[in-house]
Amino acid sequence: MEPTPVLPTERSRRWAATMAGHEAQGLRTAHADSSAALGTDGEVQPLGRLEREAAEDLLLAPGATRAAGGGRRAVPEEPDPWRTCFERDRDRILHSASFRRLAGKTQVFIFPADHQRTRLSHALEVAQVATGIAQACRMNVALTEAIALGHDCGHGPGGHMSEDALGVFLPGGFDHAVWGAQVSLAELNLCEETLDGIRNHSWSRPAPATPEGEVVSWADRIAYLCHDWEDAVSAGIVTPSLLPDAVLGLCGETRSRQLRTFIEGMVRTTLRTGRVGMDEELAEALAVFRRGNYEHIYLRPASVTQGASVVGVLRALVAHFSDQPNLIPGVRSGSGLVAGSEGAVFEAVAYVAGMTDRFAMGIAVSDLGWDRDRLPRGVDSLSGR
Repeated sequence: MEPTPVLPTERSRRWAATMAGHEAQGLRTAHADSSAALGTDGEVQPLGRLEREAAEDLLLAPGATRAAGGGRRAVPEEPDPWRTCFERDRDRILHSASFRRLAGKTQVFIFPADHQRTRLSHALEVAQVATGIAQACRMNVALTEAIALGHDCGHGPGGHMSEDALGVFLPGGFDHAVWGAQVSLAELNLCEETLDGIRNHSWSRPAPATPEGEVVSWADRIAYLCHDWEDAVSAGIVTPSLLPDAVLGLCGETRSRQLRTFIEGMVRTTLRTGRVGMDEELAEALAVFRRGNYEHIYLRPASVTQGASVVGVLRALVAHFSDQPNLIPGVRSGSGLVAGSEGAVFEAVAYVAGMTDRFAMGIAVSDLGWDRDRLPRGVDSLSGR
């Protein structure tokens, strides 16, 4: 039986009619009735990189990071005429494959439900918190945003569980912060200040070299504590009443009030002292909040069991591709990479670390023959390659 042809609708005809835009006094506009205007002919002067760099000297705090010049990059580049070096970094991260893949990587819940956070939504929330603080404290917003958007691009599938899984294959272990700066984002040729903030955003690392980097370190913790708790409440894992009294008393039950309290507290302390930080009472509340998240969410038995499953899958994948490096995309059979060699192991780790949760589990089933019952809970359907 022949399929019934789909006839053009009035809506589709209207949409098709906009292909070339609309003529309007020597130019084309997106809308037929466009009337937006910035001024008369030649009245508005361009605001390029040089003008914005000059404005930074007037607007930014003395210790904030300036973007003058083309930025300190491993491979020198000509400056962009319109964007500062840090705006360029932010744009490169946004358009990178490593950033896009965060949409398919675990924040807390593997294969999250529709409204639960992924690594991508986490990065966006960190950027919002960090830029809010940076703007109020007269710091470089573009640098802050670039670090925040890129800070988790080194995470493997399964979130922090991937660090335990992949670390056994590398002499120095696997740290998502270092991996992100040195491997995942290496091809972007980012500025030294951006890479430093990404490499050192974790509190166990050395302090970032810029105040913008330190802001992202705080924003990361503020954002994930608040949104992980909200997701856990939504999933029925915890109830608002389980929040510690120190948090409830200062910050309340809702994520919006918690974020406002921590952000405003950071701004007040940073402006008062000239140092990026938080006063003792609020910092202790944040620490208590974190201990509560660990107790009720991150280390609950179901999370530990899920983590063990993720570790098993990822280690099996690395072993598989280390033994057959020619199966890794981009590695040719005649490349000279010897199976099981240090180079083969590194390439296997890099390939597996870049996978999304669903892709990694799908490869375990299709290529390694894993039974789906051995996979982490939450896997409801696996896409193909």
